[in-house]
This record gives sequence, C-alpha cells and structure tokens, in this order.
Amino acid sequence: MKFSAKFICARYDYNTYEEHIPSPYFRKTFTLDEKPEAAGIRICGLGFYDLFINGKKITKGLLAPYISNPDDIIYYDDYDISDMLVKGENVIGIQLGNGMQNCPGGFVWDFDRAAFRGAPRLALYFEAKLRNGGEIIFEADESFKTADSPLFFDDLRSGAFYDARKEQAGWCDAGFDDSQWRNALRAETPRGQARVCSADPIVRLYEIIPVEIRKATLSSSYVARGNYKTPFKPERYDGYLYDFGVNTAGIIRLKIKGKPGQMIELQFCEYLEEDGKPSYSNIDFYPDGYSQRDIYICKGEGEEIFEPQFTYHGFRYCQVIGIEDEQAKEELLTYIVCSSDIGSRGGFLCSDETANKLYEMAMRSDLANFYYFPTDCPHREKNGWMGDAAVSCEQVTLNFAPEKSYIEWIRNICKAQADDGSLPGIVPTGGWGFKWGNGPAWDCALTFIPYFTYLYRGDKEILKECADSVFRYLNYISKRRDEYGLIKIGLGDWLPAGRPADWYKVPLEFTDSVLTLGICKAAAYIFGELGLSLQQSFAQSLYNEIRSAVRDNLIDMNTMTVVGRSQTGQALALYFDVLEPAEKAGAFKVLMDIIGECGEHLDVGMLGIRALFHVLSEFGQGELAYKMITRRDFPSYGWFVERGLTCLPEDFQCLEREKRPNSLNHHFFGDIANWFMTKVAGIVVNPNKRDCTEVNIKPDFLQALSFAQAHYETVCGKVFVRWERREDGIKLSVEAPPQADGRIILPPGYVFSGEFSRIFDLSFCPLQSGDFLAIKKQMNA
Repeated sequence: MKFSAKFICARYDYNTYEEHIPSPYFRKTFTLDEKPEAAGIRICGLGFYDLFINGKKITKGLLAPYISNPDDIIYYDDYDISDMLVKGENVIGIQLGNGMQNCPGGFVWDFDRAAFRGAPRLALYFEAKLRNGGEIIFEADESFKTADSPLFFDDLRSGAFYDARKEQAGWCDAGFDDSQWRNALRAETPRGQARVCSADPIVRLYEIIPVEIRKATLSSSYVARGNYKTPFKPERYDGYLYDFGVNTAGIIRLKIKGKPGQMIELQFCEYLEEDGKPSYSNIDFYPDGYSQRDIYICKGEGEEIFEPQFTYHGFRYCQVIGIEDEQAKEELLTYIVCSSDIGSRGGFLCSDETANKLYEMAMRSDLANFYYFPTDCPHREKNGWMGDAAVSCEQVTLNFAPEKSYIEWIRNICKAQADDGSLPGIVPTGGWGFKWGNGPAWDCALTFIPYFTYLYRGDKEILKECADSVFRYLNYISKRRDEYGLIKIGLGDWLPAGRPADWYKVPLEFTDSVLTLGICKAAAYIFGELGLSLQQSFAQSLYNEIRSAVRDNLIDMNTMTVVGRSQTGQALALYFDVLEPAEKAGAFKVLMDIIGECGEHLDVGMLGIRALFHVLSEFGQGELAYKMITRRDFPSYGWFVERGLTCLPEDFQCLEREKRPNSLNHHFFGDIANWFMTKVAGIVVNPNKRDCTEVNIKPDFLQALSFAQAHYETVCGKVFVRWERREDGIKLSVEAPPQADGRIILPPGYVFSGEFSRIFDLSFCPLQSGDFLAIKKQMNA
C-alpha cells in the first residue's frame, strides 16, 4: 500500500498552555455501489490519532501510531477494513491529538522549540478492490471535512481537558450532517522517513478498582516551571482521594451522572505527604494545573463516561475535585493499566516474600515505563532516557518480549545520531541532550540493546539496523579521548545511594572509559556476527587501547584498587574484565573490604548496581549479594518494601529527605530481576554467546531460601527450573525443550546423588528434563 505524502490539517495555529486549540475531527464520506472484495487504509496521524470506520473505533491502541521526532521518522499504520464497509454511504472518521508534533509539556527538553513543531496533521491512503477487478483509491485532501472536538486541550505529559457539552453525536456515522464543518487545509509534509510502525501497540492490560476512598485536601506545595498565564490553574483543593493500592501507569475511566456544566478535576499523584495530603510536588516540570491533570465538564444527560485521549499518567492516587458527596462512589473511577503489548516470557518466585515483592515491583516498573520504548518515569518526564534503558535491557529481555519495540526504537536512536557520531541522552529528541545527559554510560544503549536482544533471541535484524551507527559512534568516541587515552564527557554513576545525583565516588573518567570498553566489546561481537571484519578489528583495537589506558592511569596495580576506592569502581573493573584473571582475586578482596566498611550495605549508583551483585555471585558471594538486596534497613532494596513502595523508585534516599521525593516509579534499578533469575534460580541463556538455544542451569542454593524457581520462554521452548531444600539435600527440578542444549551446573561443593551420580559423578551434566538430587560433597580432611 502506498505511503501518502499529502498531509492535511484543521488549522495552522496550535495548542499552547495559554491558548487552548481543540483537538480536530475529520470525516470523509464516500459511497460504494457494492461491498468491496478487499479494502485497507494506511494512515499517519501526527502526533496521535484515533480512527473510526462507520462509527466504530478501530485504533490499534493508545497513542497511535508512535512517539517519534517527525523530522526523523514518520509512522503509518495499516488497517484491513474489508469487513467494515457496506454498500451505500461509508464514513472514515479521524480525531487528532498533539503528541510529539506539538508538545508544550516537553518545554523542559526544548520540544516547544523543535523545528517540527506545528498543528496536528494527517495523511491517509484508501484502497478498495472490487469484485469486477476495479479499484477505488483516494488520499486525504481538502475534501475531508473538519470541526473542533470536545477535547479542548491535550498533551502527552500534562493531560486532557474535555467539555462534553460540545459533543456532536454521530459525528463519524453515515447520515451525519456536516454542512457546517470546514474543509481541511493542506499541511506541510513532515521531513522524516516514512515507515509502517512495527512496534508493539500500547494496550489496556487490566483494570483496578480503588482500595480506599476518603475526603482529602490536595497539597498546595507544587512549584511550577515556566511563567505561563494558564486558564486552568487550580483554585480548589478539597475533594475525594481515590487510592488504587499500587503505583503504575495508564488512564482513568470516569463514570458519572453529573449536572450540566459540572467540572470534574482529576489530579493524579504517586505519594502522600506526612499529613496524609496527596501531593504532586515531585512532578515539577509543568505549569500548575497542567501537571498530570485531566478535566471533564459534564453535559448532564444521564450517565457519562470519560476516558482521556492522547495522554497517560503514572499514579497511585487520584484526587477528585468538583464532585458531590453522593457521587463519591467506588464505580466513579476505574484505573485502566496500560503498557506496550510486550507480553511475558519469564518469571521468578522463591520462599522469601521480600524478594518476591521486589521482583513484582521491578516487573510493574518495567511495564509502567514501557510505552513504545523504555521511559524514565510515567508521571513526570516520559522520555526515552538512553542510560535507563541500557542498564535495564537484559532483565527486560529476560522477562518480556520487547524485541519488536526495541528494534523500532533503535531505528529512532540511529536517526537521532548527530553527523559527528555523537548521541543524545534522550530519544526521541528535538535536539536536546547532546550537551548534557549523555556520554558513554548513556550512549551504550545503542550497542547494549541490540547485543542482549540478539544473545537471547538470535535474530540478526536488530544488529543490521544498528551496525553503521555503532561504527560511527566508535569513530566519534575514539576522538573524545584525553591526553591519557581516557574519556570524561558524560554522566557517571548516577544517583548513588545516600548522596546527590551527580556525587560520584568513582571518577567520571573511570566509568566513561570502562563503559566504552563495554561498548567496544559488544560492538566487536556484533560486527563479528555480521561478518564485518574490518569494523570488528577497529572495535577490538579501540578496546585494547582504552583498556591499557585505564589500567595504566586509574588502577593501582600493586593493590588492585581502582581510583576512588569504591564499590562501583571495583565491581565495574571486574564485570568488564579490565583486569587479567590472575589479578581479579586481589581486586575482589578490595571490594569485599569496602563492602565490610559499609556495614554490608550497597554504596553504588545506577552503573555500579548493574554489576555489583553479579560480581559477588561470580566470586561465590551470592549469600552476601542476597543480604544486601533484601535487608530492610537503608540503603537497600528491602528498605523500599519496608517503606511500602509498590514500584522501584528513582533513588535509594527517596522518602528519607525533608523535601519531596524523586520519582517513585523507575526501572533502572530493576536488574535485580535478572540476578534473581540467572544467579539464584540459575537460568543462563546462551552462556557461550554462540547459540541462543543453548541454556545452562546454574543455580545458587542460598541458605536464606527454602526454594526458588524461574522460567524463561527461549526461542525453542520453555525452560523451567526449581530447587527446594530437603533433609537429604536439594531437589532440583528441570524442564527443557528437546531442542535446547546446555549443562546443569551445581554450586561448588555439591554433587549429584543416586543413580544419576553413578553415571556422571560430577557437579554438572548435560541439560535434560527431570528431578535430580544435589547433596553436599563430603570434604576430605
């Protein structure tokens, strides 16, 4: 089907905080002498669209077609409408939202000044094949009719305002009188590459009813950004607080019998102040009244239902202002939890409820922060921060099926790359993020996401998409080295526990240089898999040069201590193989000394925490890693559970400060889910990086647990493992598809028992389904 480049709009001015421009309706009426044999539509709605055929909404999901910079890529969706058309009059109806095309809520990141900013617009190509072999073809043009919708303000980040008194019943049905509607206007064609969107759609996962409803007064402590003269600044604060029990992301359904003109204000937030007041003061990027706020004005004709369009929110609480006491019922609000439709591939469960809750919190944060691509928080920024995605990509790949969405985002990352090879900190961007918010620890998303996706799923398409951009990046970063051969240009061990976000105990030149080593190593592997030998040789040479520079300048080789003497430095040096095998024991001893000095608490930021627990397990200290994760005092993950959080927050000192907390729903500390599955339960996919149907089962029988289990849906079928403690040893149950290869590897000191031991008499055996008994080996005196 053809990509139409003919774009239309309703008007040329666009929505701002000071002046609200309603979301436009469009309709196209056409008559068919017969029902077509086949018919389809290819549509691009910028920023977002909803599509109706003969009065029925058929949009693929929320926020269609995608969230992108339209100067880079413009996305289309295809619809088969063969069964929806009828003989006689037919109607195509479209409603547009602002999305990224006009994003006033993104002014903190300069989206308000983006070159692509403009009024919402659409392109549409219709094609029908008739039984006699004829065709009917048309595109969106000035013959489409348009009018204002009741949605008089919409913004991806801020919310949606809707006046039901301005509804036009049947506006997208046949027989509707559109004689008072205007003709559409021709609009400028966006400059981006046209593509059909292949990312998973954003869907409704499930619904939640409130667990508590009470009278409350909304906190007035919000400090707004920007000097805007907005028409809907809050004037009322008393209302009813709806608590949905968990912090997640989606939209609300309001169901009410209201009075004509009754204005319902819905203010969403994720935490309560000490006095119990709901507060949105940690979402401080927007004008007051436009920070996660929806408004509905009733028409007053029986039961009315409102679900906001072209936006979503992250929240646990909703303060409802403007309702009467008798309207404050449970059925007034329903939480519709949404996310990209990335399914589920993995899972973990054990005997410790703290660990189970942490795993659940990680999964909830992953989904709440996956709207086409990984975002940094669903309530405040909604940006595709590269560093956040990089540290989470392996655990997301282990637990979900994100590869279609990942490859689409990788295309956007490649398009966002500057001519010199540098990358922005956020994607999509209108140009923000090159001067701050990037650097190797963030830029590595370009390489790490394809690398881990390929390791687990074995499809080279994502490697082919990124290869040229990865090589350009290596050329760029090779030129950013200082006189010592080191790199010091970006963000470091962000949000270290107990300290300000950018207070790094390990120097930036170490983390930047070592993360570049990780990029080079992954890049060399990618190039090797694609048969790009010259690029592979360049990546390997750059790796060797930077590794030597780090070893010569940033590590005391006498004591095996990384400059700064920190948990992050020691862990990263071990994780990224900066040290030779014979040197690692000394470096690990230093790490253990530092952990001991910290009272066996973690003392790392988002970079160190991705490596620390894996390093501890690799050196036989899984028990210590588990203790550091699950202990209930600050700082630890268990402390999040102790404080009653239901998602993973942005930092470890959240709620421990006098001022408002940072985000309480982030995913970049979620790699513990990876550790639980690969180190505790022991499912290790593609251990030798040669075949993703190869799986090792390598559990750690932690004394803190009586059982642990996990599963992962590999490319050849489901692998399941469970171990449980018994009086005579450990019962290990394994299920694996016959096409899978690999080994079952017991922890040091354990051997197989029974008939099985007489065959192998080892601590490892070929992968096969069955129940095995592992016992402690009797050590000789």
